Amino acid sequence: MTSRGQHADKHANWVSARIDKTTDSLDRAFDEGLTGHVITGREGKEVELADGGRAVEFVSCSYLGLEQHPALVAAAQDALLRFGAHFSSSRNRMRPMYLGQLEELLGEVYGGRPVVPFTSVSNVHLGVLPLLGNGALPGYPVAERGPLFLVDKTAHASMQVLRGVMEQIGPAHRFDLTDPDSLAGLLTEAVADGRTPIALVDGVGSMGGLVDVVGLADALRRAGGVLYVDDAHGISIDGQQGAGYAYEAFEGGLPDNVMLVGSLSKAFGGAGGFVVLPSQDDVRVLRKFANPLVFGHSIMLPLLAADVAAAGLHLNGEVAQLQERLRGNAAHFDKLTEGRLVNAGRHSPIRGAHFGTEAAAFEAARRLRTAGILVLPAFFPTVAKGTGLIRFALSATHEVAHLETAVEALGPVEHTA
Repeated sequence: MTSRGQHADKHANWVSARIDKTTDSLDRAFDEGLTGHVITGREGKEVELADGGRAVEFVSCSYLGLEQHPALVAAAQDALLRFGAHFSSSRNRMRPMYLGQLEELLGEVYGGRPVVPFTSVSNVHLGVLPLLGNGALPGYPVAERGPLFLVDKTAHASMQVLRGVMEQIGPAHRFDLTDPDSLAGLLTEAVADGRTPIALVDGVGSMGGLVDVVGLADALRRAGGVLYVDDAHGISIDGQQGAGYAYEAFEGGLPDNVMLVGSLSKAFGGAGGFVVLPSQDDVRVLRKFANPLVFGHSIMLPLLAADVAAAGLHLNGEVAQLQERLRGNAAHFDKLTEGRLVNAGRHSPIRGAHFGTEAAAFEAARRLRTAGILVLPAFFPTVAKGTGLIRFALSATHEVAHLETAVEALGPVEHTA
């Protein structure tokens, strides 16, 4: 017979490890009404709840409030009346007219480079990473020995979960951005083994932090490698045309060893994801071999039309004005919290109140909920085991009174910036 311990060892993997280490904190947060809120309507940052109450939300990643802009609403309505809710066809077979318009406008945002939209950022990763690692993309050559995938331990789960896919193409290891020796050692290993290192990182962390993409790109270049940046939370919040945190960090445009991935579903105001590529030769490879494009449909038509409208707002200067309002709100929030939150003073719309115990985070979430403020309470594995974090997603459409109410209800926190 097989003992329980033997059975556990035999089937040990990242899924079982995560399940074994995770507490019931999320279940308790649902049970107490601290998360999983059901909304029945909204006006700006105020939402109507299923229980009849109203609250101000700091949960949505719509950092500029664009999804309620009249131009996006009108575009979606027009597409709905013209085409219906959806047109289910691979883009290789039939392309909605909005898709080409979106690609052209995003190309303007990203300095004339080709941009390929997907239905989600997760599908970008699924479609692009196998081709990138296989050396199939002309703009990103890979050594004959193949790639060495390096995944930052804080990179988004949509990349982490693909490690098994990556390992079918080349070895995949995790590294710690906070430990300079962690990446350096793996780059040395890649060079010694004749492999091309491909490092996967976020640009703006979903729970906090900004990644030094410039320094990483330089380190990867010296090792003959590629930096793959998922800047989902950084898109639209930086740059005169809203190209985003990572793109603007490079100032003169993307280096040839950097691949940029972004979201259309957060500050951009619409839905979907995209990848910025060096040339049309790379686009042709994706069109033929990226599974989500070959076998999947386009973004839902009303939202695709809204994406086109949002891209226009990026190019006409309206997004730049909203960025200023967002930065003003972030600065005021930092002042109210005396610079004690995660990301304080940084060019990010995300702030986090970190607590040394889950119990303390629960108490803070309860106070905020009682005050009519909805937040995202996070526990392991999102943050370190045994701790808790209250995430505030700031927006250009938050009012000063919203910020003040939230800070008063939050109460004192230790310095975690």
